[in-house]
Amino acid sequence: MAVLTTIDGVPLYTTVQEALDWATDHGCSGYHVHNYQGQVGYMGCATHANAPSAAPSTPPSASSSGGSTSGGY
Repeated sequence: MAVLTTIDGVPLYTTVQEALDWATDHGCSGYHVHNYQGQVGYMGCATHANAPSAAPSTPPSASSSGGSTSGGY
């Protein structure tokens, strides 16, 4: 697994499948997208607010793209 960083204690992965696997393991489904240092990353759970340990806001260095999706899962 390639983790770009963590945001609010939740890992940001380089692939959708890694994010979906993490979501399943942590009681949620889907994924959403963040941009980190110019690279797109994928985080488990359909929204950042639904991710376990996620705080209501994201740090300035890792902004959400606003393109949440469940990926059909």
